[in-house]
Amino acid sequence: MAAPQGLVVGSAEWWLDRLYVELAERRKYAEVMRCYYSGDHPLSRLTDKAKEGFQRLLRQSRSNYVGLVVDATAERIQVDGVRIGGEEVGDEESWRIWQANNLDADSDLILTEAVKCSRSFMLVAPNPEDVTTPLVTGEDMTQAIVAYVPGSRRKRAAGLKAWEDDWTGELMATVYLPDKVYKFKAPKPKVGEAGRPKWSPREVEGEAWPAPNPLGVVPLVEIPNRPDLLGNAMSEIEDVLDIQDRVNKTLIDRMMAQEFAAFRQRWMTGYEVPTDDNGQPIEPFKAAVDRLWVIEDENVQIGEFQATDINPYLRAVEADVKDMAARTRTPSQYLLGAMVNISGDALKAAESGLVSKVKQRQRPFGEAIEEVVRLYLRAAGDERDLSAIEVIWHNPEFRTEGELVDALLKMSTLGVPHEALWERWGATQTEIAQWRKQRDQAADRIVAGDLAAMYGPKPPELTEADDGGEASG
Repeated sequence: MAAPQGLVVGSAEWWLDRLYVELAERRKYAEVMRCYYSGDHPLSRLTDKAKEGFQRLLRQSRSNYVGLVVDATAERIQVDGVRIGGEEVGDEESWRIWQANNLDADSDLILTEAVKCSRSFMLVAPNPEDVTTPLVTGEDMTQAIVAYVPGSRRKRAAGLKAWEDDWTGELMATVYLPDKVYKFKAPKPKVGEAGRPKWSPREVEGEAWPAPNPLGVVPLVEIPNRPDLLGNAMSEIEDVLDIQDRVNKTLIDRMMAQEFAAFRQRWMTGYEVPTDDNGQPIEPFKAAVDRLWVIEDENVQIGEFQATDINPYLRAVEADVKDMAARTRTPSQYLLGAMVNISGDALKAAESGLVSKVKQRQRPFGEAIEEVVRLYLRAAGDERDLSAIEVIWHNPEFRTEGELVDALLKMSTLGVPHEALWERWGATQTEIAQWRKQRDQAADRIVAGDLAAMYGPKPPELTEADDGGEASG
């Protein structure tokens, strides 16, 4: 992209102008995906005369299957911890900073946004109040964007966060470069006003402009869903929106049939309709459950039209939903709600595609989260070798407790460490650290001759008594 007139290529103003335009285009994409996810699907266009009569039916004809596709995927992607180097368990310091920033909860929001809208972001910043606990926040794709060095999909050249201030209504922007951080502001364009925002430096009291970037790299990290080699990302539902529209169209047709063709219409021949004094026809029959029609003229014949069969509409919806399930590898019982007398093996086979997909999504998510952890540990002054970082994911496969215990017992006979078994069980890193401490304490007591430690932790009252005895001795 050529530099706008008067801007130097690679300058903060050049990056601001370039990335803000690209961000505006991405917002359109995100808005579409969010509307579909929330069930706000586009309605069929109607003439002005028809709108009032059919608008209610159109609203009732939307059934949100794509929202289930996103939730079924995102609910199985959960970060349980971070492992550094050759550690057997999760790293306590990195997890402390993670939890201090509420990321054990916010990470679900960040990853769900990536699954829904194709990408989300995380921003790392030094904490002036506590240098050992850097600030880490999740950023929305409508407010953040990253540019990469040409030829690289990972080395970040610049980052931008842009938003509208809720109090002043001004546009705010922050450009992140490897060495500096530039802050800008601009008046919000008026309705119908063309052109790009007129940015000016946004100076903060007590802060230099531009501010130095102590991390030495762009601190904004992209978390892409379904990335490709060109650096693009894709929402989990982008390629099934047409199927959702087909489902809605079929539901509209079914609602119309139920509204106007489900009642059996009657017909009559050989009957002379009476008229009033003005020659206007009088309706002699009113249909109701407590009324009986009686006609004495034997020449009159009465019959009825068959009601419209709605089963073809139901089968059409089911076929489209199965197409969506196959394309997104979402178990059909999630979308259709049909699960009767299904064995455990059949259920596991039905979910195998979803489990494989989730594990595939975890890999690019994990690379991004590892970079975030590396950044905030460096910002906290951690001098360890952080080249090998691994995200610990919660097992996306659902098993009964009996199946899981049986599998873990078999794994233990192969010499798998307890920490690995506890992790597969689903224990948090805090629980694993606590259990490991209790196990080591029990081992020390056994070595000291306390054989009761083989049967579990000592009760608190006995522990206090032992401590008192030692003290009094």
